[in-house]
Amino acid sequence: MADLILRNLGPVDYAPTLEAMRAYTQQRGSESPDEIWFCQHPPTYTQGVAGNAAHVLQPGSIAVLQTDRGGQVTYHGPGQLVAYPLIDLRRAGLYVKTYVYRLEEALLRTLAQLGVTGHRIAGSPGIYVRLADPFDHAALTGPRPGDDPFAGLGKIAALGIKVHRHCSYHGLALNVAMDLEPFGRINPCGYAGLQTVDLQSIGVAVSVSEVEPLLLRHLSDLLGH
Repeated sequence: MADLILRNLGPVDYAPTLEAMRAYTQQRGSESPDEIWFCQHPPTYTQGVAGNAAHVLQPGSIAVLQTDRGGQVTYHGPGQLVAYPLIDLRRAGLYVKTYVYRLEEALLRTLAQLGVTGHRIAGSPGIYVRLADPFDHAALTGPRPGDDPFAGLGKIAALGIKVHRHCSYHGLALNVAMDLEPFGRINPCGYAGLQTVDLQSIGVAVSVSEVEPLLLRHLSDLLGH
């Protein structure tokens, strides 16, 4: 089993963190340890590599940064736990789709420890909760009302990755206790009208520092460490 190094970066700007992730991924060798970086970013919009600028509605004074992850525009801000797993997928025996599934599974397990039932939506990476009852353990079944896959749901975690020479960077963001207003100035992840929530807004009083060890444990278990 390969080593795993945890780096808790605290509050850090987005751009230099991206450059550091990219540099580590480009220079790492077959024996380089996997790492998971935890951090929080100041208010920042980030746009995926194929992102549509039309999804950035009213950024105001918040910077919009182009990045090389997949997906569309999202928002980072204080009170959001960001995890960047830098994983040698080939060494871990993980295909990209399996890796994405396991990142989502780590989020689902973390939420479950807090009593919250998260849900996947096919074709829309990230984790969603029922707005009316985030603690309802029933699975989503059947067609959604009005054929809207997000009807009655709010997004609580976003996911976007990049893989270079079989090694991952970027990662996931779990909304814990943040100012959600900036999400209203974009189409989150490219979906107009998609509501974004955090743990605080659905009634779970917990801090980023309390959620971090839960997520770390599940990421470690699911990524082969």
